[in-house]
Amino acid sequence: MSVEERQLDIWWSQLKKTGDPKVRESLVTAYLHLVKYVAGRMAVGLPNTVEYDDLVSYGIFGLLDAVEKYDPSRGVKFESYAATRIRGAILDGLRAADWVPRSVRLKARQLAQSMAQLEEKLGRPPTDAELQKAMGITAADYSKLLQEVAATTLLSLDEPWSEGGQDGEKLRLTDMVADTSHEDPAVLVTMDALLEVLAEAIEALPERERLVISLYYYEELTLKEIGKVMDVSESRVSQLHTKALSRLRGKLSRSDVGMVG
Repeated sequence: MSVEERQLDIWWSQLKKTGDPKVRESLVTAYLHLVKYVAGRMAVGLPNTVEYDDLVSYGIFGLLDAVEKYDPSRGVKFESYAATRIRGAILDGLRAADWVPRSVRLKARQLAQSMAQLEEKLGRPPTDAELQKAMGITAADYSKLLQEVAATTLLSLDEPWSEGGQDGEKLRLTDMVADTSHEDPAVLVTMDALLEVLAEAIEALPERERLVISLYYYEELTLKEIGKVMDVSESRVSQLHTKALSRLRGKLSRSDVGMVG
């Protein structure tokens, strides 16, 4: 164990015993790089009108919340726990700022619904051409639609899906993936059901879309890095990412697991 890790362990022990605000401040400062890392990754998929500094400001609230609620005895790495809290705080900040026009949100819902309905009818994911025909739009309009909807897909898997968190908080899918230490049986049942639906939905994605999801969310590559791996442009990766999350959102919203919002 390095000197830095030993110091962090000492601070965590002191914070849980005394609640000393100076120790809390030391921990927040030590982990501030997590906020910058998460904000930087999220900024890639956002319009230029969204300031990186604003994302960092939102994320700091998530870090503060993570430091306050983290329990070292559960054996979950703080970095993993904090990353989901930071991401959630940034998303909450973006929602509060209402940075996505209502018309674009409506288009995002319509796209997700169309994908889900057509997949149910065909028994497989629809092709771009089939989706364009079903929606009555041209290939150019479809490409423009994906571009407009791209930013909203950032929120798709982070929206509150079910009640049942501690103190009645809403559960997000990313929270459930990261935190397997819940002890409430009702919460575990909800999480298991949602994650099963999500796993099946990801498995049913077209191969290239599934690869983008895997590289972005599990390998934590940026869209630019994924483009190099797949030998396509960053804008093409963004399109694949948008289509994948739209398919997942549509499928999850039509599942029989209780959803919220």
